[in-house]
Amino acid sequence: MSITILDAQCLYLKKINGHATAGFLLQYNWQSAKGTPVRTLQLALSISGAGQDTSSTYLNKKVICQYENPWTIPNLLSLVRIGLAPVLGYLIVEEDFNVALGVFTLAGITDLLDGFIARNWANQKSALGSALDPLADKILISVLYVSLTCANLIPVPLTSLIILRDIVLIAAVFYVRFKTLSPPRTLSRYFNPCYATAQLKPTFISKMNTAVQLILVAASLAAPVFNYVDSVYLHILWCLTALTTTASGYSYYHYGRKTFKVINNK
Repeated sequence: MSITILDAQCLYLKKINGHATAGFLLQYNWQSAKGTPVRTLQLALSISGAGQDTSSTYLNKKVICQYENPWTIPNLLSLVRIGLAPVLGYLIVEEDFNVALGVFTLAGITDLLDGFIARNWANQKSALGSALDPLADKILISVLYVSLTCANLIPVPLTSLIILRDIVLIAAVFYVRFKTLSPPRTLSRYFNPCYATAQLKPTFISKMNTAVQLILVAASLAAPVFNYVDSVYLHILWCLTALTTTASGYSYYHYGRKTFKVINNK
């Protein structure tokens, strides 16, 4: 891991009673300690006013701050899966189900690979990946369900339920990001994937729901290829998917803060 050194100084001043000022000088740099970036802070406090001498106090403090490399193999595989989503949507709308089934299989392989790599290589695991992987799944599933509904292979109410749940969860992720990002909360820092603030922890029923949703997608894609569009088993899968989708949405509401872990910067 390369060592990056950054030096900066910030001076903050505030008027007191119209003539006195209070301020502090903040100096910090980035170092590396056992592979984890460390921000070393030096704080100089000063208070001055008319006819007063300036006094200063210095405080040295080390703060662990997660500043990670977002370009890991699992994250790149998640981006590939996001890129395959519109391709799959186009193929399904055009009713090219044979090719769509092959592309869907490729997307499934990337999903298995990124999870396997992140679990077995510590340097490939990241806080960004904990959000990007499920986000890629949600984008892929949403596009697939909308396009399969347009092809009359999945009912509209089921797709509406899935899309509504995903919109709520994605909004919750953005809210968690905002609340866990330390000041100043600028757009550049908010959307900078290198600043890791929280790690998401999906519930068990949510993982099961994702599996059920993908099984239904695979079965629906294969239905026109193998001629079982009107099978009763597809209808059973519809009901099961609606049940797990509702249960997973409730599980995030029920467990609340237990579904994400704030990265402590102390």
